[in-house]
Amino acid sequence: MTGPGALDVLSRRGLLGAAGGAVILPDVAFAQPRRGGRIRVASTSSSTADTLDPAKGALSTDYVRHYMLYSGLTQFDAKLTPRLALAESFESRDRTVWRIKLRKGIHFHDGSTLTSADVVYSLLRHKDPATASKVKSIAQQIQAVKAVGPYEVEVRLEAPNADLPTILATSHFLIIKNGARDFRTANGCGPYMCKVFKPGVRTIGVRNANYWKPGRPYLDEIELIGIPDEVSRVNALLSGDVHLMNAVNPRSTRRILASNRHDILETKSGLYTDLIMRQDRLPSGAPAFTAAMKLLLDRELIRKALFRGYATPANDHPIPPSNPYYLPGLPQRAYDPDRAKFLLRQAGLLGVRLPVYASPAAEGSVDMASILQEAAANIGLRLAVNRVPSDGYWSNHWMKHPLTFGNTNPRPTADLLFSLFFKSDADWNESGWKNRHFDQLLLAARGEADEAKRKQMYGDMQVLVHQSGGVGIPVFISSLDAHDRRLKGFGSIPIGGLMGYSFAEYVWWDA
Repeated sequence: MTGPGALDVLSRRGLLGAAGGAVILPDVAFAQPRRGGRIRVASTSSSTADTLDPAKGALSTDYVRHYMLYSGLTQFDAKLTPRLALAESFESRDRTVWRIKLRKGIHFHDGSTLTSADVVYSLLRHKDPATASKVKSIAQQIQAVKAVGPYEVEVRLEAPNADLPTILATSHFLIIKNGARDFRTANGCGPYMCKVFKPGVRTIGVRNANYWKPGRPYLDEIELIGIPDEVSRVNALLSGDVHLMNAVNPRSTRRILASNRHDILETKSGLYTDLIMRQDRLPSGAPAFTAAMKLLLDRELIRKALFRGYATPANDHPIPPSNPYYLPGLPQRAYDPDRAKFLLRQAGLLGVRLPVYASPAAEGSVDMASILQEAAANIGLRLAVNRVPSDGYWSNHWMKHPLTFGNTNPRPTADLLFSLFFKSDADWNESGWKNRHFDQLLLAARGEADEAKRKQMYGDMQVLVHQSGGVGIPVFISSLDAHDRRLKGFGSIPIGGLMGYSFAEYVWWDA
């Protein structure tokens, strides 16, 4: 970003416009996309809680569905840079008041024209408790949104935040029609129109012939289903029942690559499964216990044995090495059972018996818990691993016990990660960790115009979480997707699997 007082501009001059697309990929650059074809895509879950309301999206299947059917003011490229989408320009002088100009001539699936009233409604509804938005805590920083013309909107924040264009590229902030409350079907500006939506069963989208990006999308139809069991997803792929799947277990990669009709795409990401130590309970909230548990995480064993090398060592904070605000100089915490035993003995916690809850719902957590259990047993700490089903884990067990596991999808900015999962009053503050200095740094960093100072603030926050936070993050897990080789245009957007959940507008069928 530019210096203090300068004009922050997201415009066609510096970034891709609508016709140029948002991602440059090998297939896109060197092969001619073909029109037509139908594919079936298997994601990790489906349930009666499936939703067509972007504000309520909670799982990868929701995010994919929403990017199929809706468009946002901005969207991510392959480096998670926000690019213009429904917005024609995005400007601010102080990072508090933002002026957004909309593209003209864009239509919802029902034929109505996109105007500033739709944007005002879409953004402000996140602040309404009745909406039950998953990003309500993020939206609280929005003080006001008003139309200043039929195609121009002013967004005023409570305090400066340079990341607003990035925040608005996430799926929850996709634009819906003014006044929409009935989400039995979808009325968006996205590349596909909703043909079938049966929660817990399937979603079918058909090509939007009036999509605002000329020539896109390419497929005639996409069917999205959920297959929770990974082995069953792989079987469906290899048999030809599905053509694309996400969340491949590293153990399945050899089997998939042995097929000459399928391929694996690895995307380095910020995805992590973390050990949650509730700071409002004992003994998990005791500083010595928290520190000891982090020392018992054998990161290299977890990286190699659990993830077959498809992972990057982490350091008990959520910022991955690919993030521009990652702090490289922070010493890596090593596996040190002797030090862990010393801390527990000093605190009088050796011999404690404590249950730890793990589930296939949190990727790798069951095996991770077993590794941790063995390491703890070797120093006299008794952990009882309770493996619970995926169904109901997030509502019945996650954050409900002294020791559980979480699983956090990548987020595009350091601010979003910290705001959602580590701010004292965040709904998803998994460990209940509260640090006043951290909260102050978080708010200050949002509006800091000096980039060097902003980077230092995010570095200081990483140190605080690393030293005293209530989560242990051993590795960042690569996202692994598998696909039929006839599916072209598929690449990486590291916000998540399935091309950052937005593959629908980019891929085509070459058969």
